[in-house]
Amino acid sequence: KLGYSERQAELAAIAGFMHDIGNVINRDHHAQTGAMIAFQLLTQMGMPADEIAIIISAIGNHEETTGFPVNYAASTVILADKSDVHFSRVQNPNQGEFDIHDRVNFATQRSRLRVMPKERLIELNLEIDTSVASLMEYFEIFLDRMVMCRRAAEALECQFHLMINGAPIG
Repeated sequence: KLGYSERQAELAAIAGFMHDIGNVINRDHHAQTGAMIAFQLLTQMGMPADEIAIIISAIGNHEETTGFPVNYAASTVILADKSDVHFSRVQNPNQGEFDIHDRVNFATQRSRLRVMPKERLIELNLEIDTSVASLMEYFEIFLDRMVMCRRAAEALECQFHLMINGAPIG
């Protein structure tokens, strides 16, 4: 949609599918671990080195503490990963045991990431049930992630807009 080739879109999709593969080892540093695992797998499959570099740099740069939108694939992985908030992510059936992450995800009834190429705009539209989790709780968890989304959109030469419950934020 933003002028990238079909192959570039495919490489970004591969990075997206593989971005959390490092969690098989450990949650800590999973982005870097995942990049190393992906490097081995893609090398064994015979993928060209320049394409591997795009994919593993996206995988290795998708976490808040260490990540940066170093290329178009990293930008797309960041946008998809950091905007992933929804009640369907909650695994714990006991609401009395919810931590803040569970509450915020459970409260998010709708999450939609839209790309508007003509306007060069990427918009995340959320519907959050504030009787379950406050907007302050949302931002406690997601502020750094939304900053990453803004940077990723800018790297794609787009603006990032956040809408919560129909109101523009920021």
